[in-house]
Amino acid sequence: MKIWVDADACPVVIKEILFRAAERARIPVILVANQPISHPASDYIRTITVGRGFDLADNEIVQQSKLGDLVITSDIPLAAEVLEKGAYTLTPRGERYTQNNIQARLTMRDFMDTLRGSGHQGGGPPPLSAADRREFANQLDRLIAKHKAR
Repeated sequence: MKIWVDADACPVVIKEILFRAAERARIPVILVANQPISHPASDYIRTITVGRGFDLADNEIVQQSKLGDLVITSDIPLAAEVLEKGAYTLTPRGERYTQNNIQARLTMRDFMDTLRGSGHQGGGPPPLSAADRREFANQLDRLIAKHKAR
């Protein structure tokens, strides 16, 4: 198992949780971004910096991820693509995208894009809360344990 991180939009606190998990579980964490991302020196943490084009980081994650890998992202289309490859997905808020819920998420995303395109002003997501961080850490631990049990 490798953990792929859509790192451009991933909150620092979530990256820190991932860095600790990489060391503890000895699982590779790969941060993919269109700008350099700092991280602690580790045999288990590395970065891939892609160009600044649209969806280049997403495309790199889709190309590199494999069956059983974990992808950390809030990007629903990216999650749908890696789910098709048999990877797991987890948002920085600790929500798992699965084959059972991804189509509903894509439909809602498209609906919200249509509303924004017609001039409807909606707010973004609320700030990451302590409960979100706990849920992320708990879900991450469950997925790592599931991997280690194989």
